[in-house]
Amino acid sequence: MADPLYVERNGHRTWLKWHRGRRKASDPVFTGTRIIEAMQLGASVEVDLVLHADHGCAILHDLVLERETTGTGPVAMARADDLRQLHLRGEDGQPIADKVMLLEDLCILLAQQQPHPDALLQLDFKQDSAALDAPTIASFANSIGALAPHMIVSCGDAEAVERLATATPGLRRGYDPCYGASLERLKASGDFARFAADALATAPQADLIYLHYEIVLEADRNGYDIIAAFQAAGHRVDAWTIRSVTPTTVSQVERLLALNVDQITTDDPEGLTMALNP
Repeated sequence: MADPLYVERNGHRTWLKWHRGRRKASDPVFTGTRIIEAMQLGASVEVDLVLHADHGCAILHDLVLERETTGTGPVAMARADDLRQLHLRGEDGQPIADKVMLLEDLCILLAQQQPHPDALLQLDFKQDSAALDAPTIASFANSIGALAPHMIVSCGDAEAVERLATATPGLRRGYDPCYGASLERLKASGDFARFAADALATAPQADLIYLHYEIVLEADRNGYDIIAAFQAAGHRVDAWTIRSVTPTTVSQVERLLALNVDQITTDDPEGLTMALNP
């Protein structure tokens, strides 16, 4: 089968983003092997960033270590060298051979194995601007360096994105408005046009807007094309996250494709590709 990179419908290309570095549902998350594979193929791939005690970023999702690694306690209290000694855990909770990477470790790997020109690595910062200090921002920028054109930093906090991107020339910006008070207001009001307008005002420089796929589909059911609203303002749209491939999710993905979404985040790019191209 073809590598799971994108789907084309009616002349529009929609990228399939490898969520947490997974090519298929059985993959463990955040392994260097899969991330490098994705980047060399020209895929869109995502990793999460959490701050550690030495003013840098660990490639982890949780703010504590227990679920994802063989460590314990808050990531914020862990030193860089100690994090590097921890093993990741698979989906069954058992330790695997791969160890925790820091952002600079991944960047060294990428510099040694040049990414494909089309490859895009999303760095999804899981905290907010209050957690960022000058040494942390400097470490982030220094780690990425010349790799910035292959990367995009995202967060639910637009200020955090702006601070990190401003310090890192060439780094693209992404914004996810589907968190916190804005999402709760949308659920209460159903005012999708206002939601889109607020996001555009908050993050006017964002290249990609990340939207929960159920919000996109709910807006569509209510007669509002939220994807078109962002695209008309010059932004691309990612719909997240298709966790598994089932008849229901395949039908939902087909609707997202019909709406010309620019990217779909999925835990099973390979399985989704096969389901969409039987």
